[in-house]
Amino acid sequence: MPGTDTPVQLFVHRVGGALAMEETNLRMLQKLQQEASDPKLKADLQEHYRETQQQVENLRRVFGALGEQAVKRPSPAIEGLEQQGEQLIREVHDSLVDTVILASVIQTEHHEVAVYDGLIIEAEQMDDDDIVALLQENLEQEEAALDKAVKGAERSAKQLAKQYS
Repeated sequence: MPGTDTPVQLFVHRVGGALAMEETNLRMLQKLQQEASDPKLKADLQEHYRETQQQVENLRRVFGALGEQAVKRPSPAIEGLEQQGEQLIREVHDSLVDTVILASVIQTEHHEVAVYDGLIIEAEQMDDDDIVALLQENLEQEEAALDKAVKGAERSAKQLAKQYS
């Protein structure tokens, strides 16, 4: 990356990618809430939407702690997951939409966990406990959302197996 010469500059760039990722997730979560039919899934998506708003704020606070302006950077992986989920929702029978949503959430959460794991490793090397704490809060929320999505997918798969057997 031209103009990125130090580990801190690289970290700032990656935090910008995380900011774009979370803002994309806000948009995705709104759409998924509208598409979901299961009330529990809708409630979980709504809860994660609120958490994601806090995650965006935490990332903005990371920028502030670094004395940097919050600048979003492209997040092609999350954009690809968004496109994949939207396309599949359009292609499946209505009875399968919640299953697609849960699978999409699982994929997205795995990606987010990986992003935050990497950012925390870098922040720990900068020896900034406040930044680490903000990123750790985001990571813990993502891990909890992943766990809920996995459990929801297991319930959904069992219900579908009964319906189609």
